[in-house]
Amino acid sequence: MIYCIGDIHGQKAMLDAALERITTDGGPDARVVFLGDYLDRGPDSRAVLQTLIDGVEAGRSWTVLKGNHDRYLVKFLDDPYFRDPNTRDRLGWLDARIGGRKTLASYGIDASEDRDNAAIGADALKAIPQTHVDFINARPLMHVTDDLICVHAGIRPGTALEDQVEDDLIWIRQPFLGDTRDHGRLVVHGHTVLEAPQHYGNRVNLDGGAAYGRPLTAAVFEGRDCWVLTDAGRVPLVP
Repeated sequence: MIYCIGDIHGQKAMLDAALERITTDGGPDARVVFLGDYLDRGPDSRAVLQTLIDGVEAGRSWTVLKGNHDRYLVKFLDDPYFRDPNTRDRLGWLDARIGGRKTLASYGIDASEDRDNAAIGADALKAIPQTHVDFINARPLMHVTDDLICVHAGIRPGTALEDQVEDDLIWIRQPFLGDTRDHGRLVVHGHTVLEAPQHYGNRVNLDGGAAYGRPLTAAVFEGRDCWVLTDAGRVPLVP
């Protein structure tokens, strides 16, 4: 049995509630995979990241994967003018569509639009703990079991797992989302925001839109069978 939590995006209160649901269902030692995107858009990215760091350091059975928003922070610290070519319009982290300014605000950084990127970046280097940067850099990209491939965005169909590349694993949409073949295991991912989690037969998307105030999804898998956890218990998620 394994639990997965979709994109958190700075929603600390939602994360706490999801962890409580998991503990109620599976106990304090439950295996949990976090699918990436801990930062941006929501109000308390710093606290979300610290919660994950504390859990891993305490020896909890947590696997914390890297998402594209998490990598954006590191890229910004390296180059405050960085624009990721994986975005449609080569967006920078401070673009409102990405949401990096809210992450910076959670660290007490003035990231207002009238400030130059370089000045904001200099403040960020001082304010963001190196432990947070190191934690993001050390995140794995996949967690594979006999039945599941847990990953942030998805996989490139037809490519062996050992040959998958980071940009696909944290950014891909097509051709992954439109591919109906069985990938050998059920792919559990987030990244592409939905109104609610969905099961597509060969993959499950757990990004139900917590970034925009919708509920944060925590799900449990037994083999390839899936249930979404609610305050009232398990609700089956089927194709």
